[in-house]
Amino acid sequence: MSSDDCLFCELVRSGSHIRRTDGFVAIDDVNPKAETHVLIVPERHIDTFRQIGQFPAEEARRMLEFIAETARVLGLEDYRVLCTVGPSAGQTVFHLHWHLLGGRDLGGHLPALALAEVEGEA
Repeated sequence: MSSDDCLFCELVRSGSHIRRTDGFVAIDDVNPKAETHVLIVPERHIDTFRQIGQFPAEEARRMLEFIAETARVLGLEDYRVLCTVGPSAGQTVFHLHWHLLGGRDLGGHLPALALAEVEGEA
């Protein structure tokens, strides 16, 4: 998929951002799986985490810092960060992104972002 056809590339360019910094945006997930469910999306288009090597080390570090800072700004003390990689893991938009979930006790439950309940698959 080219970046011209990518939903997340369009959201980076002109979406409603909770936070923005050089190279990254945070947006609300349209289908939240927790009280707080935010997507962290890099401006740079790569399809999946498999291509993370395309990010210079400094950019990858800034992306992780942006995730942590977004959690802090949102008032999340305890939270979960997920990245789905590939269709059978539940990735539906092929632009690297991270799910930041929190806001209530997530306990041992993994939200159904991907396959059915992971707990039932073991």
